[in-house]
Amino acid sequence: MSDVVVFHSVLGLRPVELGFADRLRAAGHAVTTPDLYDGRTAPDIEAGFALKDAVGWETITRRARDAVYGLPPATVLVGVSMGAGVVETVLPHRPATAGVLLLHALGNLPAAARPGLPVEVHVADPDPIAPPAQVAAWRAATARVGADARVHTYPGIGHFYTDPDGPDHDEAAAERTWARVLEFLRRTEPGSA
Repeated sequence: MSDVVVFHSVLGLRPVELGFADRLRAAGHAVTTPDLYDGRTAPDIEAGFALKDAVGWETITRRARDAVYGLPPATVLVGVSMGAGVVETVLPHRPATAGVLLLHALGNLPAAARPGLPVEVHVADPDPIAPPAQVAAWRAATARVGADARVHTYPGIGHFYTDPDGPDHDEAAAERTWARVLEFLRRTEPGSA
């Protein structure tokens, strides 16, 4: 069993993240889903960015750091789209993080990240948020840091393909992603070396 924290997308904490957390709990993991927008959600990406700006990045990242404060040091950090940027701000304060999982976006790893840190990315291909050139640059940067990074791409689908309520939903790709996520968590469980 792993401890996992899931940081939501720019749309707020919605059924997609809560359903993901339920899947992980059903597999035996302890999951925290911080609400970085304090109950507010957005119906679309434009409204999501407006909401993010209204809440403020400083407030969002402070709430994220507060949410992980009491969690075990080896908690797995998960970022869903905008949540990848949240993980990027939290990770430098959590050197014992067991693993980093990024869905629908990329997040930079600090230069001082632990060598061998397991990192996994799941993105559409191509994805306007994570275009192929950016994915290639991210791979090179994580290799320089020494992370154990893997990228899974899903051709011909939309950005937020795991959201069953969204226009990009692709059930087959989402199921492949969830299966790979559970395998990632098995690899990063304490004592699984």
